Amino acid sequence: MALTGLTHKEFVALHEAFCVAYATVYQGDQTAAGRTRKRRSGGGRNGQLGTTEQKRLFSLGYLKTYPLQALLGELFGLSQSCANRGLQRLRPMVKQALADLGVLPSREPEQFAEQERDHQEAAALSIDGTDRRRQRPKNHAKQALHYRGKQKTQSDKNVVVVTAKTKRVGYLSQT
Repeated sequence: MALTGLTHKEFVALHEAFCVAYATVYQGDQTAAGRTRKRRSGGGRNGQLGTTEQKRLFSLGYLKTYPLQALLGELFGLSQSCANRGLQRLRPMVKQALADLGVLPSREPEQFAEQERDHQEAAALSIDGTDRRRQRPKNHAKQALHYRGKQKTQSDKNVVVVTAKTKRVGYLSQT
């Protein structure tokens, strides 16, 4: 639970959706780039992350704790560049698996409000917001877009809404 933020039951439920997402990306008759294979699947070196459970743990561990890729690679027996490459390949599959299960947070406020209206009982929500500083744009119109009323500061506002009972992120603003 500490590494991924999921209970064992949630971790197992995510496995089926992850396997489906993995199978759609890496079909047996095509390469990872989507071209038709010239040779049989399975040739070449075996990767350090051999099973789908290891791949899922690797990507979920990164998404929960955001360690340095060198540290993550050391934990799983990979170099930093292999860890980076693995994350680039696996993160879209995790996102697709979470979307298939219907547990991705909403990115549109109207959609989140509609989902909350559909629930029968009123849920206790925790709302957290923060301003992230950003480099001041040269274009005056873009400066006005990111101005938040503070002197000499251009920033983006991030808002997170969490259901207090389940601790599930229901809404995450655009970053």
